[in-house]
Amino acid sequence: MYKALFGRPWVVYCKQPFFGPAQVVEYLGQYTHRVAITNQRILNIADGKVTFVAKDYRDRAIKKPVTLNGVEFLRRFTMHILPKRFVKIRRFGIYNHTVTRNLNLQFTPEEKPDIDKIISQQKPPETNVERFERLTGVNLVFARRAKPGEWLP
Repeated sequence: MYKALFGRPWVVYCKQPFFGPAQVVEYLGQYTHRVAITNQRILNIADGKVTFVAKDYRDRAIKKPVTLNGVEFLRRFTMHILPKRFVKIRRFGIYNHTVTRNLNLQFTPEEKPDIDKIISQQKPPETNVERFERLTGVNLVFARRAKPGEWLP
């Protein structure tokens, strides 16, 4: 089956996102990092209907209760189930909760630096005269002015 798919040339149709790449990442993150709907959003299940909280993007993304019959709710919910062999992204490496539990890692914040000491050690900003001297090697304060027709090295 895979040989047949990879044997054919194909092009993915992609449109430019309306609100930029940040919106695309946020949209995809909803599917890769969490379930479609959390228990806290479900308000009521009664008489074959499910009431839950959803954002109404047509009305400034205000959270409003939505009531759907059970079949429609399940249809929409199953649209968010990942296909076989796809997995949600989980924390890994040092951020994995089992690593911190098993290795007894404790993350302690570094000591806060003494801001007053850092400020007192900073040099004042470079003036234009100092910058000119640093770049050219000519000290404008002690530079002798040339007389008309005289050339200064």
